Amino acid sequence: MAAGTLYLVATPIGNLEDITLRALRVLEDVDLIACEDTRHTAGLLSRFGIKTPRESYHEHNEKERSRRILELLRSGKNVALVSDAGMPLVSDPGFVLVSACRSEGIPVVPLPGASAVTAAIAGSGLPAREFHFAGFLPSRSAARRRELRRLAPIESALIFYEAPHRILSSLEDMVSVYGARRACLARELTKVHEEWISGTLDEILGELRGRGKIQGEMTLVVAPGEASQERPVWPDSIEEHVEQEMKRTGAARKEALKAVARQRGISRREAYQQLLKSR
Repeated sequence: MAAGTLYLVATPIGNLEDITLRALRVLEDVDLIACEDTRHTAGLLSRFGIKTPRESYHEHNEKERSRRILELLRSGKNVALVSDAGMPLVSDPGFVLVSACRSEGIPVVPLPGASAVTAAIAGSGLPAREFHFAGFLPSRSAARRRELRRLAPIESALIFYEAPHRILSSLEDMVSVYGARRACLARELTKVHEEWISGTLDEILGELRGRGKIQGEMTLVVAPGEASQERPVWPDSIEEHVEQEMKRTGAARKEALKAVARQRGISRREAYQQLLKSR
């Protein structure tokens, strides 16, 4: 019996009209749709009247579900893999399944579609003939700064995904490592409240700091450049350093102290203790 085909179907990143005709046909014709979140995908399928059976396939059940899907494919069934938005495997689950399919000779067919990466590059206005997609940065500041330093020598645009609750701390670390590189933040791409913020990294940080709650999916394009290999020259007094940071970025004292702690590579508590001693 001939094996079935695994289709990697790109889905809209916001606007449902960005689904392709080919994607709709495949989603309707396959025997099963493996979804990162079945409830999220249900909205897309309902919008276009597609009633194909679906089951979850995410980072927590990837190995287990890959075995089941492989059995279906071996038996001649066709399966579509979708993530919540964009192309599966791009900062999303799917590697285990696709790798196994390639090893066994089971056909794998990607269906291109909407992409936050290419949309952000195209609309950024930054030089991006070459680019490096870095996905999501580590959530902890120390690990994030290490990753940013590792990426610093790359002589091409850098593309990052970031969550709204981490965007300020990530930008603070980028300013510390990359200085005043040009950048463009694309927020809520293809959605009603789509927004583009251009400027230097610290200008974008200042813009976002002046807002209340920050919401929406974000893609950040950072222009090529070289991070300084020399240690920045800071004032001996941490209080003076905090004052400089407040003046440079417009941040409140608490946020400025947090940024200074990151720049000096110390904890916020240690920075606060040093600040008290300097008074």
